[in-house]
Amino acid sequence: MNLIIGTRRVTPDAITRTAEGVEAILHGEALLSLLDAAFHGAGTIEILGGDLDRHRMEVTGIDMLGGETRVTLAALGAGQRLM
Repeated sequence: MNLIIGTRRVTPDAITRTAEGVEAILHGEALLSLLDAAFHGAGTIEILGGDLDRHRMEVTGIDMLGGETRVTLAALGAGQRLM
């Protein structure tokens, strides 16, 4: 699974499926893009791949431990359909 943040495809260092969505480990530009989208409205956040393919996501938690930032994302509604 990858993240689509705005128009950018981001591959997390690690991504794990949770009951509500996913938990992703991000750093650098990927993390900054996600924070801009979540807090400044600079694009949407969606999942690419897996059973949550094309689902919009919202940030529900950010944990910083050492050099690792773990972001929890929850799915919003149904996935987008391709025409």
